[in-house]
Amino acid sequence: MKQFLSFVIKESKHILRDRRTMLILFGMPVMLMLLFGFAITTDVRNVRTVVVTSQMDHLTQQTVERLAQSEYFTITKAVATPKEAERLIRNQKADMAVVFGQDFASKKSGLQFIVDGSDPNMAQQWTNYAQQVMANSQYSLVNTKMLYNPQMRSAYNFVPAIMGMLLMLICAMMTSISIVREKEKGTMEVLLVSPVRPLMVVVAKAVPYLILAIGILITILLMARFVLGVPLAGSLFWIIAVSILYILLALSLGLLISNIAQTQLVALLLSAMVLLMPVVMLSGMLFPVESMPRILQWISAVVPPRYYIQAMRKLMIMGVGIGEVALEVAVLAVMTVLFLTIALKKFNTRLE
Repeated sequence: MKQFLSFVIKESKHILRDRRTMLILFGMPVMLMLLFGFAITTDVRNVRTVVVTSQMDHLTQQTVERLAQSEYFTITKAVATPKEAERLIRNQKADMAVVFGQDFASKKSGLQFIVDGSDPNMAQQWTNYAQQVMANSQYSLVNTKMLYNPQMRSAYNFVPAIMGMLLMLICAMMTSISIVREKEKGTMEVLLVSPVRPLMVVVAKAVPYLILAIGILITILLMARFVLGVPLAGSLFWIIAVSILYILLALSLGLLISNIAQTQLVALLLSAMVLLMPVVMLSGMLFPVESMPRILQWISAVVPPRYYIQAMRKLMIMGVGIGEVALEVAVLAVMTVLFLTIALKKFNTRLE
């Protein structure tokens, strides 16, 4: 046990001495959290809106004021015909127009939205936000209640996704590079002929990254709660427990990549191809899995971050119990055992 701890301390010193590695490990999570929380956001703000009405009666005036008072829309102009509104949108002087029918005051209906559809996702969001603002009006016959995220803030969606991406990339990539570096320098032979068993050598190199990953996880949770205002509605114990399981899965995948790669460059390329693109595109981080073609949904079923992100969104945002994420936890546990078993079987006590 003393020799094992000595290997852990040795590897920890290697990591702490490398300033670039420490900058990546702790700088990247903070930077991405700030970027996705404040800069790269899908929140609707200051949509330039044109009002189209032939008569500004009392009800129309109150509806327009309600739009203007919201933080989402900025009323830039009022015109008499839809053609004038379309011309403003085509000239990039407005983003959308709200057309009030002549019988709006009497029938409390007759609304039309004219929206710049060059970005269909944003156009749909603008329409949804306008309907939400009007649905809360006392004159509306329909009232909409938004569960879990009443402010419709994108940070609620991005924070669990960032956690899944960062923990996977940092744990898997750094672990694989650490072991491959020993191969390149020729020091792996020295480690393997030491009194410590080869399995303990690999585990000792993974332990510091496990501790660092837990530190990164705590940093992300603190930033999410106190900087971005994202609630931790569920049990903090289960959030951390499921995250540690996911970290073990990422470390196992890193060990597997280190067995395949012979150089650090190959390890980086494999990590990028096997981890980065699937995590971003197929995990549900940016695009809903349900909206993907059937073939991509099948491929996404083998992407581990998909299940972790789903579990975190349920635990953090919805505040459900562990029983509601039992399927996701079971899949992550099976993948962890599978990757770890394959990685350890492929690890040879002699270098070829």
